Amino acid sequence: MSDGTAGRSGFALLGVVQAVLIFTIMILTVPLPLVAREFGLGPSGVLLLSAAYGLSFSSLLLLGGRLTDRYGGRRTLRWGLALLGVASLVCGLAPDYPVLLASRFVQGTGAALAAPAAVAVVRVLYPEPAAYRRAMATWGGLSVLGATVGSVVSGAVAAAVSWRWLFAVPVLVALTGLARAGSLPAVGPAASADPAGPADPADPAASAGPAGRRPALDLRGAALATAGVSATSYALVGSTERGWTTPGVYGPLLAGLALLLAFAAAERRTADPLLPPGFLADRRRGTALAAVMATAAGTALTFVLLSLYLQQERGWSAAATSAAFLPYAAVLLPAGRLAGPLIARYGPVPVTAGGLATAGLGLGLLAGLAPDSGYATGLLPALLLVPAGAAAAFAGAAVLATGGVAPGRTGLAAGVFNTAMELGPTAALAALMALAATRPSVVGGYAAAFAAAAAGLALTAVAVAGLPRTTAEAPATADAPATADAPATAEARTTTAPAVTRTTTAPERTTRIEEFTL
Repeated sequence: MSDGTAGRSGFALLGVVQAVLIFTIMILTVPLPLVAREFGLGPSGVLLLSAAYGLSFSSLLLLGGRLTDRYGGRRTLRWGLALLGVASLVCGLAPDYPVLLASRFVQGTGAALAAPAAVAVVRVLYPEPAAYRRAMATWGGLSVLGATVGSVVSGAVAAAVSWRWLFAVPVLVALTGLARAGSLPAVGPAASADPAGPADPADPAASAGPAGRRPALDLRGAALATAGVSATSYALVGSTERGWTTPGVYGPLLAGLALLLAFAAAERRTADPLLPPGFLADRRRGTALAAVMATAAGTALTFVLLSLYLQQERGWSAAATSAAFLPYAAVLLPAGRLAGPLIARYGPVPVTAGGLATAGLGLGLLAGLAPDSGYATGLLPALLLVPAGAAAAFAGAAVLATGGVAPGRTGLAAGVFNTAMELGPTAALAALMALAATRPSVVGGYAAAFAAAAAGLALTAVAVAGLPRTTAEAPATADAPATADAPATAEARTTTAPAVTRTTTAPERTTRIEEFTL
């Protein structure tokens, strides 16, 4: 098998894994009322079940990134897929609510290991910076694709068979990934001793200094970050039901914030911090992560509020609600395919800003939601604009957030990226649902939430548009060949400069984009 074929095959496998990790977040969104009736759940039980996967996923991603950088991407990927597969099987067979709830937490733990590990392997599949950036452009679109498919498929499967069959998807993907993991290149310190794959140029030991010392795990930081993110996320989710003044909300919120402050202080005194204090100081990376959070929040709001609107206010069935999102999925696929070439042509900054503005326009249209809004005129235009913009914004933000990262920190960058993707909907939904509750009517509250989300995306688009563009992001033309991008940060320039001297003509670049587009 040629290197190009092996790279495409490996990327396809890892891309499916990433999409399914996000798919698994959404599979209970539409059929959640059916699950609640089967197990006799009250509001608090429904709330915890809906948040369980995301809580463990988001709170453990930083640790997953550090484990990836320490033990290697392929090994950590296997750990994550094994946990995901076993927990998904138990979810499908769960005899009662406690078993289902615990299994969802374990699912999220497996996802937190697999997500950053998959990105680390992609870095090895495409070590040349420009190729890696094009791969990450597609990677960003895979996340929103997984969320969309999860929402569209879940209602139809639950109505036709049972919600339990939805968990067959992560089981099958986990088994496939475990069976084919040996064909992926070894990543990390174990690479040189692992005959199943070539030596990894992104070996963390290589960037750790002459002694080749592995980065420490920073278990204290991991514990503080996990507890802080979990407590804060739980409080934000609970605020939508119980309000901000109840002890069950402000208690975990204050505790979570205190733990996060302790985490920040501890990281400054640790030789090998879980999250280096200066890692988020880079303006491009910080703004890109804000774009990820805003886009993830906007797409989640669209699915959650429109699902509630159609089922509770308009009386639609779960299957009909899922069908209503089919145009969303139909637009998302070509939009994701187009994002990679656009980024290669114009750079990630204008594509990200344009995507945010487009998705914001779609949410702005939903700000006019009324009790009698027609589907074709009131909802459909937004269901076309939001995915078109979100695909571009996620793709561009993925490039900006993971670009310029030293090879030994690929897992960290992936963990931070996915954490932003998970925390965005959690924090934003809590705030926007609180805003919606202040309106006298339910639908009026939904409209106000959409208006606020549209404004947030518009402001983020302005911030992204103001980012400086690197020389490597200049548009490629027939008269001026496109040079492979050099990472923006000083750290990246010192670690990857030798790999960016090759130039590529515009026609060749267009051909290579096909390796990564959806």
